[in-house]
Amino acid sequence: MTLEVRRARADELPACLTLRHEVFVVEQDVPADLEVDGLDPIATHLVALREGRVVGTARIREVHGAAKAERVAVPRDARGSGIGAAMMRAVEIEARARGLSAVILHAQESAIPFYERIGYTAEGERFFDAGIPHRAMRRSLG
Repeated sequence: MTLEVRRARADELPACLTLRHEVFVVEQDVPADLEVDGLDPIATHLVALREGRVVGTARIREVHGAAKAERVAVPRDARGSGIGAAMMRAVEIEARARGLSAVILHAQESAIPFYERIGYTAEGERFFDAGIPHRAMRRSLG
């Protein structure tokens, strides 16, 4: 099964938002008004597709001269299959295309080992977002 990861088309955004809702609101009990934060219109959205099914999404915003990866989501039944790593490679490609030298993100503590395996380093202290412990992470693209 081929995985396609690319910028999301406008007609794919509803499916990306549905996936985010399933992962963050339904599965993780994040309040819907925190998940939909009003920043989607100014973000670049990525989508991962397998056999026409949306199996991953992420958004990117430029923050403090870096690409900030946000709302990275893969459905529970597709985790561990390389989709998250492919999504993050696409984020890094997008960042490089914009001339940015780093990707930053706020990782849920449970996801830190995944991000470390693909080259990200945790920085700073633990903090809580939507009641979930997080750490800031960074990967230089130099």
